[in-house]
Amino acid sequence: MKTSIVRIGNSRGIRIPKALLEQSGLEGEVEIRCDGKSLVIEPSQHPRAGWQAAFQEMAARGDDELIDGDWPATQFDEDEWEW
Repeated sequence: MKTSIVRIGNSRGIRIPKALLEQSGLEGEVEIRCDGKSLVIEPSQHPRAGWQAAFQEMAARGDDELIDGDWPATQFDEDEWEW
């Protein structure tokens, strides 16, 4: 499928045919990057996507405990720390 690069203010843009959007499932916010001489458009990734499931899996395995343990208090802990 061919399309043209069009002027949009100081930028340029392309019109993506409806059939391609439906086939790709793209909607809303997307990320665009250059890969050699090609532009790649992908669904936007949320920075913490999947964290909740990962934390639930860790809890199920018992991997969500603090690893610091019961370390002895330092001089800073005893003299300087304010509650």
